[in-house]
Amino acid sequence: MFHAITGRRTAASLFALSLAAATALPLAAQAQDAAAAKPREATIIVTGEGSAEVAPDMAVVDLGVVKDAKTAREALDANNKAMAEILAALKEAGIEERDVQTSGFMINPQYQYPQSSTGENPPPVLIGFQVTNTVTLRVRDLSKLGEIVDKTVTLGANQGSGIRFVNDKPEATVSAARKKAVENAVAKAKELTEAAGVGLGRVIEISETSYRAEAMPIARTMAKDFAAAGAVPIAAGENSYSVTVNVTFALNN
Repeated sequence: MFHAITGRRTAASLFALSLAAATALPLAAQAQDAAAAKPREATIIVTGEGSAEVAPDMAVVDLGVVKDAKTAREALDANNKAMAEILAALKEAGIEERDVQTSGFMINPQYQYPQSSTGENPPPVLIGFQVTNTVTLRVRDLSKLGEIVDKTVTLGANQGSGIRFVNDKPEATVSAARKKAVENAVAKAKELTEAAGVGLGRVIEISETSYRAEAMPIARTMAKDFAAAGAVPIAAGENSYSVTVNVTFALNN
């Protein structure tokens, strides 16, 4: 008797599950049809751009010493002497150890390529070696920058790849540029919807695509001369931080 009752209950349970599944399928299909029938919300996507300017408070400088000699040892010794004097001068000028980093070191053989009057290509002749040692330094006191560059050249720096003016903490300036970018996007959206005769609705999505820092041309800035008397003239100008955002708005009919 126990087994018979259990069997009947199992059969009843399976029937109930089958009935529920059969009922759920039409309901799910109805929900999908309703979602498909619902019109997609009208939106407008606008790109906004904003920028903010600030005077730099730090300079990044690449300086190198290049020495040539008959042997690699002689070239290295001459390079080491000049670089040691430069590093000592930087320390004396107040540049901290954390702000000086070796960024490149190379030993290259130097060859001479003889000219041939017979049309043959004679093998190159080794005539010496060249040693290059490059350091990247951060100058946090811009009033010393011209003097530092002048002093390092006097001590043997004979290669450089430029000066980059940066900001140690640009977050506040980037934030100002970001707000301007959003304001620009809102203004564009209002202009477009007014021209189209539709209403501007709520903000659906905001995304920031990029931000970048650019040195402004000196002619467009109130450049300051940071050079001490007799030192290298340095004009720092301003840095411009630009932000681009994409904003999606709903449209009100």
